[in-house]
Amino acid sequence: MAETVALDPVDLHILRLLQNDARTTYRELAAEVGVAPSTCLDRVARLRRSGVILGHRLALDPARLGRGLQALLSVQVRPHRRELIGPFVERIRALPESLALFHLTGPDDYLVHVAVADTADLQRLVVDEFTSRPEVARVETRLIFQQWDCGPLLPPSVDLTHT
Repeated sequence: MAETVALDPVDLHILRLLQNDARTTYRELAAEVGVAPSTCLDRVARLRRSGVILGHRLALDPARLGRGLQALLSVQVRPHRRELIGPFVERIRALPESLALFHLTGPDDYLVHVAVADTADLQRLVVDEFTSRPEVARVETRLIFQQWDCGPLLPPSVDLTHT
């Protein structure tokens, strides 16, 4: 398990602002949190070096890319052995429809978030890429009607009303 990094209120404020808009400039961040731009730059660099900030991602609208239907696929793999898991995970991660893949405890081994064009495309994906694999014992499909982003992600003891 990774070590927890000590964060002060300025670090937390920077993280909250960057999670809301990763394109915020250092000058804007510095003004918002009340430090010099060079101090802000140093703090963000330290947060990157310590592994708190892992990177920046571009958020896309799947519907605008022709993938207006999203679903969660619960997948059971049998037998659940390491030599099958690696190739399965790599194949699913390589699918253009896959948005996220989670390895779980419980009756299902994986949860796959996918974006497809329509129900026919979803059926093709489930049949051709999942149930056709010999290690896949079962797939349950749940359509996503609506989705909300949450956050920002901060340490457990932080009260957002004071950052």
